[in-house]
Amino acid sequence: MDTVFLVVSLFLPRTILIIYYFIMHQIPLNTVPFIGDVFLTVFIPRALILIYIAQVLGTDSPWFWIHLVVAIFVYFGGGKKAKDKWKNR
Repeated sequence: MDTVFLVVSLFLPRTILIIYYFIMHQIPLNTVPFIGDVFLTVFIPRALILIYIAQVLGTDSPWFWIHLVVAIFVYFGGGKKAKDKWKNR
């Protein structure tokens, strides 16, 4: 698994997945069916990247834990727009 893929996927997970699928033709080795790859890329890209990392590098990899922590922060933290939306109610 490329270090570039791992670093960029922290910030732009959907974009890097699409780049790897269509431009570079390098889907990371996985056991997810292709329709699952497409569905997860569109709707839950961070979960797909976690699956890729767990299958290729294992859960002992620091990259797995870094991505898991970022996914939790993004999920529970939300963005500035989401916080402002709840604040204005």
